[in-house]
Parts: sequence; C-alpha cells; structure tokens
Amino acid sequence: MTLLSLDSVTIRFGGLTAVDSVSLSVAAGEILSLIGPNGAGKSTLFNLITGIYRPTAGLMQLHGRPLGNLAPHRVAASGIGRTFQNIRLFPQMTVLENVLVGAHTRGKAGLAGALLKFLPGVRREEGQLLELATRCLARVGLAHKAFELASNLPYGEQRRLEIARALALEPALLLLDEPAAGMNPQEKQTLLEMVQQIRNDGVTIFLVEHDMRFVMGISDRIAVLDHGVKIAEGRPEEVRANPAVIEAYLGKQHA
Repeated sequence: MTLLSLDSVTIRFGGLTAVDSVSLSVAAGEILSLIGPNGAGKSTLFNLITGIYRPTAGLMQLHGRPLGNLAPHRVAASGIGRTFQNIRLFPQMTVLENVLVGAHTRGKAGLAGALLKFLPGVRREEGQLLELATRCLARVGLAHKAFELASNLPYGEQRRLEIARALALEPALLLLDEPAAGMNPQEKQTLLEMVQQIRNDGVTIFLVEHDMRFVMGISDRIAVLDHGVKIAEGRPEEVRANPAVIEAYLGKQHA
C-alpha cells in the first residue's frame, strides 16, 4: 500500500530548478533511501514534503490526501515526523522536555490547557503525553538520561534524541535527514539497528544519507537524485550497479 506519493513534483527558486518533475512513492512499512551528490535537491524534497516549501508544480499525497498546501504543523499533525541535517534541539531544555515538545503536537488542550492545568482533563492529557515521551526515549535508548540537559549529550545521542522527538508525533512516516552524519562506526551500527526496529514497530522510514555502507545495509529501495532529477530507483543491488548512479554519485573509479 502506498503511503506517500509524489507526482511530477517541481520547485523553482527564480531561474533555478531545485527539484525537477520528481515522481516516487513510499510504500507503507518500507525503508526508502534518497541519495545523490551535494546540491542534488534531497533536503529540498524533504522541505517540500513537510510544508516548509510549496511546490511550483506537481502533486504530493499522504494516504491519498493532498499535502502541497498544508502548513508545516498541519503536515506534522497529518502523520509525518522528521529530523534535520543539522541538529535542532533545544539545548537548555532537558532530554525529556525536548521530546515533550513533539508530544504536545498530539495534545488537544492547546493554549487553554496551558493556562488551566488544574482541570482534570488537562492533567490527564499531560500525564498521557509524559508517558508517550518516556516511551519514545526508551525506544532510542535514552530513558536513563531524561533529566539531563540536551546540550550535555554526546553528538550521537543528540541525533537519537531528535529521532525520539519526531517519534513523539506518533507519525506514520518518519523522514530522517542524514541521521548518520558525524557518527563513528559503532554509533552508526546502533542507529541502523534502532531505525530497523522503528520500522518493525510500524513506522515507515524515508531517509536521506551520504554514507553508502549505511544506505546499502538498511534500505529496501533506493532513489537517486542528480541536479534535482531522479535518475534511478530500485533495490540496493540494482542501484549499486546502475552506470548513471556510479558516474553521478559513487564516482567513475567505482565503475
């Protein structure tokens, strides 16, 4: 079953076409990776999907419903969580508080609840969100650091905290933008196993990543962008052997 579909999605910034008529789909339950050289349009495509940019042309759908005109918070509420290429935590908040920021997106009390915390319904919701945030920290192995400042976490744990915050949205689709960037081999292996478990728990994964060993080891399918154009798509072994991919991304020396 198709979860996310992109049909001829294009975005232009002045005279520059950053994403050019890209069509692809993400099936429920899979791990799809998006690769390509720097400047290929990968993060721009994520920004389109999550409402930060609006497409110049084309159609994006989640569960068969259009995404193109939704504001970022509406996209998040519709079932898409994401992390960013550069870590965007709240450094002076605790680990738990960072995840609660994501969890509150699922809450219903809103501003009135923040002002009327003494009401039984509001207290009940706060307790439910706290339980959700704690579960998300456990999923990424950070429950024991709930009350530490986010800024005090090692780099790899900060990356995992971003994933926990995104999981607090209870998304159907999780977008991971270079999650392994800057990690050492042990941290990457821990991340790989964690992402696979998140998928096994029912969350579909769409990730951008430069580490080819990581991509080949985790992906069900891979799509390749070059100068905003999709040049290949298929299983890892198919993409690895594709001459256009070898030339554009892996380098001619690998041919």
